[in-house]
Amino acid sequence: MPPQLVAGGPRVLLRRLREIMAERQSAQARLDKLVSVIAANMVAEVCSIYLRRAGGALELFATEGLNREAVHRTRLKSGEGLVGLVAGDAAPLNLSNAPEHPAFSYRPETGEDPFLSFLGVPIVRGERVFGVLTVQNRTQRHYDEEEEEALATIAMVLAEIVAQGTLVDLAEIDEAELSPTRPAVFRGEGLTEGVAIGTVFLHQPRVKVERMIADDPKAELQRLDSALEELRLAVDAMLASSELDLAGETREVIEAYRLFAHDQGWRTRLTDAVRSGLTAEAAVERVQDETRTRINRTNDPYLRERLHDFDDLAHRLMRHLAKSAGAEVEALPKDAVVIARSMGPAELLDYGRNRLAALVVGEASQTSHIAIVARSLGIPLIGGVQDIADAARPGDRIAVDAETGEIHLRPLDEVVAALQAKQGLLAQRVAQFAAIRDEPAVTRDGVRVRLNMNAGLLLDIPHLNQSGADGIGLFRTELQFMIGPAMPRLRDQIALYRQVLDAAGSKPVVFRTLDLGGDKVPSYGRVVREENPALGWRALRIALDRPALLRYQVRALVTAADGRPLRLLLPMVSEVAEFEAARKLIGHELDRAKRIGRPLPEKLHLGAMVEVPSLLFELKQILASADFLSVGSNDLLQFVFAADRTNPVVARRYDTLSPAVLNLFRHLAEGSSQVNRCADISICGEIAGRPLEAMVLVALGITSLSMQASMIGPVKMMIRNMDTRTLKPFVEGLCTMSAPTARAELAEFAAAHGIPVGRI
Repeated sequence: MPPQLVAGGPRVLLRRLREIMAERQSAQARLDKLVSVIAANMVAEVCSIYLRRAGGALELFATEGLNREAVHRTRLKSGEGLVGLVAGDAAPLNLSNAPEHPAFSYRPETGEDPFLSFLGVPIVRGERVFGVLTVQNRTQRHYDEEEEEALATIAMVLAEIVAQGTLVDLAEIDEAELSPTRPAVFRGEGLTEGVAIGTVFLHQPRVKVERMIADDPKAELQRLDSALEELRLAVDAMLASSELDLAGETREVIEAYRLFAHDQGWRTRLTDAVRSGLTAEAAVERVQDETRTRINRTNDPYLRERLHDFDDLAHRLMRHLAKSAGAEVEALPKDAVVIARSMGPAELLDYGRNRLAALVVGEASQTSHIAIVARSLGIPLIGGVQDIADAARPGDRIAVDAETGEIHLRPLDEVVAALQAKQGLLAQRVAQFAAIRDEPAVTRDGVRVRLNMNAGLLLDIPHLNQSGADGIGLFRTELQFMIGPAMPRLRDQIALYRQVLDAAGSKPVVFRTLDLGGDKVPSYGRVVREENPALGWRALRIALDRPALLRYQVRALVTAADGRPLRLLLPMVSEVAEFEAARKLIGHELDRAKRIGRPLPEKLHLGAMVEVPSLLFELKQILASADFLSVGSNDLLQFVFAADRTNPVVARRYDTLSPAVLNLFRHLAEGSSQVNRCADISICGEIAGRPLEAMVLVALGITSLSMQASMIGPVKMMIRNMDTRTLKPFVEGLCTMSAPTARAELAEFAAAHGIPVGRI
């Protein structure tokens, strides 16, 4: 019969832990006593605590059963041994014969030779692993579920103690933890332009759990039940509020929250954690840590996206618990710079615009919904920033430069002064752009360039007139499908497309048909596991394999057009045969509309998106077949260079102004000029909105660009100051160079000829 937990189980352990930590002794003495109590309670012959040192090494800090002289002498490198495996995976490891495991690392100074069984659990808080807690026995045994649960509960409480600084003299946590008042600089990716100086506000900050161990478990269960009920009622009230309906987006996000809030499995895990002896707040934190760790170990994009919903739900529940405990909810300060690990568009809309100076969101990219909404609201946003949420404190002064992607936490006065000067210059630029808003984008030698904007939400539409755009060169229809819990009904699609066309008036709108698949999988869609989803079943490939989906969307678009001109763009066309097959399906839908007496579009313009390199080798044929081409430079260039733009290791292996790129766009422009039927090639990728790259595109003969609305002003200013007669031969000369980029040469040319190109 294997040894079991002594009577009282985890509650006894938690009570003893609280008593030990309250004693006036050194941190080392308390740790020594703690491992002794755990070993006795779990009938284990060994209990050890390893804590993370600066640099990632795991050091033995306390032990009962191993050689005491090994304490502070035994260090394991990051990932080394079973302890390193537990820390690296942030997951428990339960072995009946530890020495047989391939990761086992023998350390003779510890004297662990006779011990076979091993149970290790991570000491983790949030997504940070502070160390590992282990127990061992001589006999070969597999620790049961109750024992693993008890050890994980102790580790969770220990993590909170370490994080709060009780053991900071031993753990040597990151410098930012030890010096919370020193200036620090972080770098990320500027997703919307702007400079802001303000005050740190932590988005849904991790509530500081004052009490980890319950005095009265029954009372904690009642608090948990009450908070869960309040949470559900609050979500239902949000759904019932007409004020929250922004083109259906906010409602659809909250609908997803509602499903999770009513999930019985979530409630059961919370209840079990409270019954183990934790307070309601500690139970929420523990369950969320376990959920986050489990999901982060998967490669499932759907589950990773849902993690944001679980995080948001846990934070909302924490706030209800805090309210029941009499805690005050922190008010948003003036000029708030909101820092978040992740944030949804509805959460951003909750803040409003007036008091928000900038956003710093760890999990945000150019194509994320939060970036799209931030651009619509004109809020500076920096994404892809690591560790700042742990380093920042509410009320800290912070300066954000979204042009360079730099964030200055607790900045020096000199830094603030420099950024204030930059704010003044940016304000002058904005005024200059506003002055030419209604002027045409015409070069000095008379070349007219059409400047369109990219969009995907109704929130974007007001920028059509505010920016002076000629039209909408790319409307991403898939966003409506991505943000809801179910596929939008036909009437919902019709309503959205009709609102866009009505708002655009006489200005043209190009609707891209659904570009789903790859990294864009709706919550209700079936996840197709692929080794390389970017090259897999997506966009037009799905539409041709599931023709009803394409026809369903075209039906909505034709109905919404109501006799007006309609422009459709097919994504990820690999060959002309695919384009013609899609045209045939669209023709069937037009025939259906005619049969039932529905008005047909005055003119249907059908375009192909050039983002697959194979289409470049059928350029003459596609130019003759399509009414227009739109080049998706983001995907096209990553395929041309075989470099995943979402992989930071290889994303910068090529430059968008390399000779290869210059020759590619020259080939497109020259091909278009040789085929009279198709006179329109537009660029709708990121490079269209960068003044230096846009300068090159216009010089090569591409006169239609589509970009973020905020970049139309800078690009128009550049165009009105350039002359293609001098620039074109210069750019063509650079096409033959062998250097990896022509960026420096082009920047020098722009400076010498007074062409404003902003950031290089």
